[in-house]
Formats: sequence, structure tokens, C-alpha cells
Amino acid sequence: MEQQADSDTYLSIKSPAQGIYKDKGSKFLSFAFPVQTEEDIKPIIDSLKKEYYDARHHCYAYRIGQFGDIWRANDDGEPSSTAGRPILGQLLSNELSDILIVVVRYFGGIKLGVPGLIKAYKSATTDVLQNAEIITKTASSQITLIFGYLAMNDVMKKLKEFNIIPDKQEFDNECKIILNIRLSEKERFIEAVGKYATVI
Repeated sequence: MEQQADSDTYLSIKSPAQGIYKDKGSKFLSFAFPVQTEEDIKPIIDSLKKEYYDARHHCYAYRIGQFGDIWRANDDGEPSSTAGRPILGQLLSNELSDILIVVVRYFGGIKLGVPGLIKAYKSATTDVLQNAEIITKTASSQITLIFGYLAMNDVMKKLKEFNIIPDKQEFDNECKIILNIRLSEKERFIEAVGKYATVI
């Protein structure tokens, strides 16, 4: 599914999901989480490490942002690129972002070898993604409008025209509105409202 370069929508997941893959006694429990920032990542991994404290590995990958340009893959002690990379590969091939996947491995006593590990982490990730609800997100940008009280009606008219619901508003002699606007409409909106308000 090709997305246009100028599109401001991208795919993510709606809520946490779980999956599993088993091979030669090893169990791979997979967990998917919607995330917004890198700060969201550590508490989730820490809580899984606490809950599955007896597991051998807690490998993960994440992508954040409209273009997934914030990303990381971690093998957590597995041979290099046998865990984090296959997980990340599934996020890339499904074009998903704002998502963290953690695969918790319980070792079954038989080594799987490099190809076996790659297959296992990829399969565990595939399973959890099949159980997740994929959603389309709209990339947006937060802006603040500052304007005089007399310009209130004009500003409100523009908000209505662009179908924008403010996140926060303060009305006094000087009024302030904080809002989120989808990226594809940002320039047009700033131009339209710029006659009545200062945009920061």
C-alpha cells in the first residue's frame, strides 16, 4: 500500500495486542503497543521485564512519527540482528509507525540457530500484528493563536470553517487559543487566520 509523499496520514495500531510463536520448546510472546514518544518506551519494557522476569530475552523495535524516522531495534542478548531487526522489518513492511513491539523469549533448551531465530521473531511479530486493530492516524501540528478580543468572531469563524476544535482557550483583552491542525491544512489555515491573529 503506497502512501503519497505529501500525504499527512499514516498507519498505526489502536490499542495493545498480544501474539505468540512456538518453536522447538522455545516460546516467543509478542506484545504491540501504540506509543507517541520515545519517553513512552522504557516504562513499557520495564513493566514487561518485571512481569516476565524469568524470560531469557526481551527484544523490541519501535517506530515513531509520521515517517517513522525515530526508530530503534534491540536484540537484548540474542545474536546480532536476529531479533530486533526482524521485528523492525515487519513494522516497515506493514508501514506502521507510533508503535512498539516487544517479543519475550522463553528458551526451550534447543538452539534455533540464526535462521531459526530470525524466523521466530518475525513470526511472533506477524502474529501480534494480525491480532492488532490497524488505524489511520493524521499527522498534525500544534499552533497558538493570539488576538485581540474584537477579532474573536472572525477567528472563531475560521476555526469553524476548518472544522477545528481548540485544545485550550483563554479569553481576556488578549485572547489565546491552542489547537492542533492537520499538516496538509496548516499553511492554508495560517494564511486565512493571519489577518486576525498572530500565529506562534
